[in-house]
Amino acid sequence: MNDAVLRIDDLQLRRGARRILAGVTLQASRGELVAVMGPSGSGKTTILRAVAGLETFESGRIIVDDVTLEGSRATSGETLRQLRRKVGMVFQFHCLFEHLSALDNVCLAPVHAHGVAPPDAERRARELLTAFGVNHRAGAWPRELSGGEAQRVAIARALAVDPPVLLMDEPTASLDPLRREELGALLQRLVAQGRTLVVATHDEEFARNWATRIVRMDGGVVTAQ
Repeated sequence: MNDAVLRIDDLQLRRGARRILAGVTLQASRGELVAVMGPSGSGKTTILRAVAGLETFESGRIIVDDVTLEGSRATSGETLRQLRRKVGMVFQFHCLFEHLSALDNVCLAPVHAHGVAPPDAERRARELLTAFGVNHRAGAWPRELSGGEAQRVAIARALAVDPPVLLMDEPTASLDPLRREELGALLQRLVAQGRTLVVATHDEEFARNWATRIVRMDGGVVTAQ
C-alpha cells in the first residue's frame, strides 16, 4: 500500500505474563475504512489504544503519517504531541467530560493541548457539530444527550484538530438499526473526504455494509484480511 497513512509492523504487547498482541502487522490507506473484527480478548481495542499512544508495547513499530512510535524506546512528549494531531479516537462509551457542555468538550483539546485561539476552536467545533447534525445540542451536558448524539459529539471532539486517522471502538454497540445506518453514512462521508478510519467491532453486518476491508484477529494475531 503506497498511500498507507497508518502502518503497524510486528506489534508485540504483553500485560504481565499474558501476550495481548503477538506480531500484528497491518496497514490502512487514505480514504479507507478498515474494520478490525474478532472475539473478545483478541486484541482489537488494544491495537487502537497503541496507535493512539495510550498503550506501550514491547517491540514493533507504528507509523502514523510521519510520526513513528518504536516499541524498543520510550516515546517523547513531543512525539506524543505530534501524534495527537494525527490520530483521533472515539471510545466505546464516548467518555465525554460530564462537567463540560457538548461544545466545550469539542473545544477542550484544541485550546488547552494545541494552543488554538478559543474563537477559532469554537468556530471549528460548531462546524463539526453542524456537519454531524448536533449543533442544536451544543449547550447540552453529556447526561442530556442521547446515545447517538453523544457519539456524534465524541466524533466531533476526535476530529477537532483535523487528524488524518480516526479510530473507533465498538461504535454500534448501543445503537438501534436506524442509528447504525446513520452512523455508517456519516463514516462514509469522512472516508470520501480522504480520512482513514480504523474501527474495532463485533458487528458483522455493519462491517460488511460499510467497511472497505475487514481484518480478522484471534489470539493477538491477524488471521485473515
